Amino acid sequence: MPERLGQYTVTLSGRPTILGSAAVVGKREGEGPLGRYFDMIFEDTTLGEKSWEKAESALQREAFMRVLNKAGLSPSQINYLFVGDLLNQSIASTFGMREYGVPLLCQFGACSTMAQTLALSAIFVDSGAADICCALTSSHFCSAERQFRFPLEYGGQRPPTSQWTATAAGAIIVGLGGSGVRISDVTIGYITDLGINDANNMGAAMAPAAAETISAYFKDTSTKPDDYDLIVTGDLGAVGSELFLQLMERKNYPLGSNYTDCGLLIYDRSKQDVHAGGSGCGCSAAVLCSYILSKMESGELHNVLFVATGALMSPTSSQQGESIPSIAHLVHLVTMK
Repeated sequence: MPERLGQYTVTLSGRPTILGSAAVVGKREGEGPLGRYFDMIFEDTTLGEKSWEKAESALQREAFMRVLNKAGLSPSQINYLFVGDLLNQSIASTFGMREYGVPLLCQFGACSTMAQTLALSAIFVDSGAADICCALTSSHFCSAERQFRFPLEYGGQRPPTSQWTATAAGAIIVGLGGSGVRISDVTIGYITDLGINDANNMGAAMAPAAAETISAYFKDTSTKPDDYDLIVTGDLGAVGSELFLQLMERKNYPLGSNYTDCGLLIYDRSKQDVHAGGSGCGCSAAVLCSYILSKMESGELHNVLFVATGALMSPTSSQQGESIPSIAHLVHLVTMK
């Protein structure tokens, strides 16, 4: 059963297990350094659909069916589906999942959605409210640009601080039993807002949220950064990661070589024109569901903190001159040594 640990953390005594994971991506993501880890790479980012939004729904369907096949399950065996995306009213999720008849709880955590859906899936399974849950999220560069900034046809120049929204989807199935990667603890973050209102500098807006959540976890668990094989945020990019490291130094939790960011892993910034790195719900989802879990399953990693960060902005709030509130959620993943 889930139990409170400190002020912000929930420890999961049943250690819910990841029964399967899948990551599907677009062409640019497949050309990056993690290309060989993805389950499928689409050469055409329209996925044969008539709009970018429909293409994102197709990404979700592909990830969902692939994770079901890998886990040997059917949609009817999923008790609850926690799913989300970046679009207004989560339309990529609702239209993508409407045909499966699975009880669904849409989530919006911006780029933190993978950690949020995974945390809720684990809590539901550990509490006995469900036997099997699925966490699923996606993003698409073109649909996100059209909603949050400018349509691609506008041809606006992107500043150096901007990040490239990944065209990707990731899915994880969580249940009890098995010998796979287990979910040990989750820490639910709270909103931080330092007044940044530049929609092209989300890394700076989200870095304080990551620092607050991770330091809260260390306090709740009486652990320190060196206790973990890998601490990975998503997606702060180059600008946000540097600010995050400085903030952690000030909190007396300096991070070493065991820290990285999903937005820095998914692309090769020296060869791909992505400016400060990757972002979007699908960025951290795809990196987790492919590269990170693969390293854990192979025994290269045993003790991982996955911390997804989200900028809780909308076109409406930006047009009203609001700042960008941010949040970060943490999932502690472990394997048996």
